[in-house]
Amino acid sequence: MTHPELHDPRALRAIAHPVRSRILTELEANGALRAADVAQLLGIPANQASFHLRSLAKFGLVEEDPSAARDRRDRVWRAAEGARFDVSISELEKTPDGRAASKVFRRSKEAWAHRVVELAYGEDRTPGVHRAITEQAVRLTKAEARELTEELVAVVDGWRQRQRDEADDERTTYHVFQVVQPYPDTSAGS
Repeated sequence: MTHPELHDPRALRAIAHPVRSRILTELEANGALRAADVAQLLGIPANQASFHLRSLAKFGLVEEDPSAARDRRDRVWRAAEGARFDVSISELEKTPDGRAASKVFRRSKEAWAHRVVELAYGEDRTPGVHRAITEQAVRLTKAEARELTEELVAVVDGWRQRQRDEADDERTTYHVFQVVQPYPDTSAGS
């Protein structure tokens, strides 16, 4: 299943912000949340969570969910239907301000990826926390690589939907980090 491509450099900058990226992650994992819920999950003030939610809503990445609200004054947010998207850096860089936005986005995501790997391989082995690191190689065409990616996304989506249907305060948000790409050329760093 392919997702629409993100073409707005301002939206790309919005999701490059670490707090906004984490908000999108929590909405995706948990479903609809109030700003106070987001604030508690992220350990930030509720007014800061509200600000970031409104910023994401401006670009259509989150939307209010009136069906989850207790009353008309209750603001509950969810990831927008179209909040899943593919980022084509090469296409985005052809737009006005696209090169600068892609630089901000790439720098943010590279720093995040380094942090994820650092934590995964680090010495912190908190009891009760599961960590798994897998590296596998497979020979694929570009089309097969895209198909594999879509299948992996579907597996995680199935788990996400299943856990949303079960209320459990012992759950924590796990991060599934996947990279599907040609094997890196190791001669360049030698």
